[in-house]
Amino acid sequence: MTRVCLVGSDDVNLRAELLSRETARDALATYDLREPYRNCLELETISLGAAVSLLNDLNWYLVRFVDDALILEPSVSDEEWLSRDLAAEVRDGGVRPAETDALLEVYGVTEDEEVVEPMYVARTEDGVPGYDLRDVEDTVVVRVTEDEFRN
Repeated sequence: MTRVCLVGSDDVNLRAELLSRETARDALATYDLREPYRNCLELETISLGAAVSLLNDLNWYLVRFVDDALILEPSVSDEEWLSRDLAAEVRDGGVRPAETDALLEVYGVTEDEEVVEPMYVARTEDGVPGYDLRDVEDTVVVRVTEDEFRN
């Protein structure tokens, strides 16, 4: 199963914002929504294509209420997420899964289970550089496109 994680700001209740709007509520009706972190919503889809399509359907709401949309595709990685743009490129065949792991966005996860600001890093021979923007309990690693990395 492919997982989708919507990351929101700490001042936005994603569940309330999305489910209070009919079109978003209808698009999400068939999914079991979970909150793996305080400011996130997560769901499972049947495929990478279904995940990208769902995010496309929700785009109007994502622009307004979501800081980032992540996709975890087991055929690419069991632990590292893909950015929405990179997932679309993989789905469309523009990038092979093996070519997705060089450029990263690393989110911190605080003690109170909130996902906080990302830092952009390139994978080194030693692996993923440590998160150093603040003290965190854990990290979420996201593979990104070259354009996202530059911005």
